[in-house]
Amino acid sequence: MNDLYPPIHENRHFTLKVDDSPALAEAHGLYVEECGDPDGVPVVFLHGGPGAGCEPYHRQLFNPEKYRIILFDQRGCGRSTPHASLENNTTQHLIADMEMIRKELGIEKWVVAGGSWGSTLALAYAETYPENVLGLIVRGIFLATPKEVHWFYQQGASLVFPDYWQDFLQPIPEEERDDLLKAYHSRLTGDDEIARMGAAKAWSLWEARTATLLPHASILEHFGDPHNAISIARIEAHYFVNNSFLEQDQLLKNASCLKDIPGFIIHGRYDMICLIQQAYDLHHAWQGSELFVVQGAGHSAAEAGITAALIKAGDDLLKRIQK
Repeated sequence: MNDLYPPIHENRHFTLKVDDSPALAEAHGLYVEECGDPDGVPVVFLHGGPGAGCEPYHRQLFNPEKYRIILFDQRGCGRSTPHASLENNTTQHLIADMEMIRKELGIEKWVVAGGSWGSTLALAYAETYPENVLGLIVRGIFLATPKEVHWFYQQGASLVFPDYWQDFLQPIPEEERDDLLKAYHSRLTGDDEIARMGAAKAWSLWEARTATLLPHASILEHFGDPHNAISIARIEAHYFVNNSFLEQDQLLKNASCLKDIPGFIIHGRYDMICLIQQAYDLHHAWQGSELFVVQGAGHSAAEAGITAALIKAGDDLLKRIQK
C-alpha cells in the first residue's frame, strides 16, 4: 500500500448515541472520527462486512489537505457498542445513522465512499438521499442479491478455493451443508459460546483468504482477530439471511436516482468474493459513472492496484466537484 497518503491521526473522535429504544438491552453508540482538513470537502468512508469496522489505513485513502475525512464503525463492530449486537441492526438503521452523523457534523453534502458491503451501503444511502451526495466512490461491488451470497457461501468460490473451502465446511455437519448460510447463522446466534466462536473464526478466515489475489498477512491478521471475527461473522450472517434488508435487485432498479451524482466504480478483475459482473451491471445502470477494472487484483482495498485506483478516484472527484 505504498501509494497511500502518509499516516495521520484523527482530529477528534466521539461516540454518537443513535438508538435509545427501551426495548434494547443496550443503546447503540457509534464511534465516529474526523481527520484531514476541517474545512475540506467532506467525505464519509463506509467499511465493509457488514461488521468489519474501520482500520487506520482507511484515513490514508484521501488527500488530507483537501478532504475532511469522516470514518465511523457501523452498529455492532469496531469501537462501536454493544459489540456484535444484532438488535436494531439493519440497512435502514445504518442509513439513518449516516444522516444523524451528517447532521451532527453540520455537513450539507458529502462524498460517500465504500467498498464491498461499504459499496452496498453507499449505493443504498445515495439512492435514498441523492440530494445530500456530492459524489460516490465505490469498490468491490456487492449488490446484496441472493445469487451473490450463494456464489460465496454455497457454491461458486468453493470451486476456485477447494482447500480453503474444506476449512469453511469443517464446523458444519454434512447433513446441514445443503444450506450453509442457515447452518452458520444458527451457530453464530446460538447460546453455545464454543460453537459460536469456532464458527466465527472459520467464517472470517474464509473471507480473509479469498479477499486478495495473493495471500496478504495484514488481512489475515485483521479478520483472524477474535474481536473482529465475531462481529464480522455474526453481523454478515444476520444481514445475509435477511437479504441485507433490501428488496430484490433494489440497488440496480433504483440506480436512476444516481444519474446526477458523479462517481467511480472500481473493481478487481479477479475478485472472487464479489464478481466483476456486478460492477459492470451497476456501471450500465448508473448514468455518468466511470468504471475502472484493476488488472492483477482481487477484492481487497489493501491490494496495491486497487489502492492506487481509490487514491486516483478521490483526486479526480475533487476536480469534478470543485469546478
